Amino acid sequence: MTMLAAPAPAVEGPPPEPGPRPTHRRRPRAGWWHLLLVPVALLFAVPFVQMFLTSLTPESEINRFPPRLLPSSLTLDGYAKLFRDSDILLWTGNTILVSAVAVISHLALCSLAGYGFARLKFPGRNAGFLMIVATIMIPTQLLMVPTYVMFARVGIIDTLAAAMVPWLASVFGIFLMRQFFLSLPAELEEAAVLDGCSRFGTFWRIILPLARPALATLAIFTLLSSWNDLVWPLIAINDPGSFTLQLGITNFQGARRTDWSLLMASNVVATLPLILFFVFAQKQFIATMTFTGVKG
Repeated sequence: MTMLAAPAPAVEGPPPEPGPRPTHRRRPRAGWWHLLLVPVALLFAVPFVQMFLTSLTPESEINRFPPRLLPSSLTLDGYAKLFRDSDILLWTGNTILVSAVAVISHLALCSLAGYGFARLKFPGRNAGFLMIVATIMIPTQLLMVPTYVMFARVGIIDTLAAAMVPWLASVFGIFLMRQFFLSLPAELEEAAVLDGCSRFGTFWRIILPLARPALATLAIFTLLSSWNDLVWPLIAINDPGSFTLQLGITNFQGARRTDWSLLMASNVVATLPLILFFVFAQKQFIATMTFTGVKG
């Protein structure tokens, strides 16, 4: 009887060395919609480019007819007159202070309120949130007179505080943060609580780092609104030392004849910080729009 020999055991050698990894990533292809988006983007950029070129155009060529698309020479006379004849630096500093307070308070208060309405269970939560959202339907013009009377009694009229207080929080900020927090899985917070983390510790260490896209979006909208606010400072501030940028430019323009190079230079100074801020924060802004959507 013949015996079948058992197969010899395989000799395990060292694992093969991994081959070289590709050093380049595959770039996404441009879709057909880019053929439409590029001209639209250029169309929206035309007003700012024209404003910038007008600020560098000599006064003699601005009023020329027919107007020229490109100036024959460039000059900084508009910027020189702006910084020499106006308090543009003071106005810019006041606006930066008001916008910084608005952005910081929005990020703090709206995120806390949005998290409370999204995660905490208390009597009247849904009714309270609906009442807050319903205040969006109240026209802003109806609130100006009672707000002015209230600020006058407190004694903050003609101060920067009058421009700061209305921007401490907003219904839109609370709504945006609540919708973002509702899109996060509750299991993250449950795991943190099981590990011994408090409610505020969970919010600070787990939720807020995940909410950076929503916070960046809220910061962009708050900065745009507070930086460009004109109507309320025009009513509440009469002291030239407390003028914001938009209020100062409006009063400066009305106090003299229309100097287009100077006016365009002031608009460039007022617009350029917003463009730079959006360029640096657009990645977080797009991430919020694609991650949250609209969730009821």
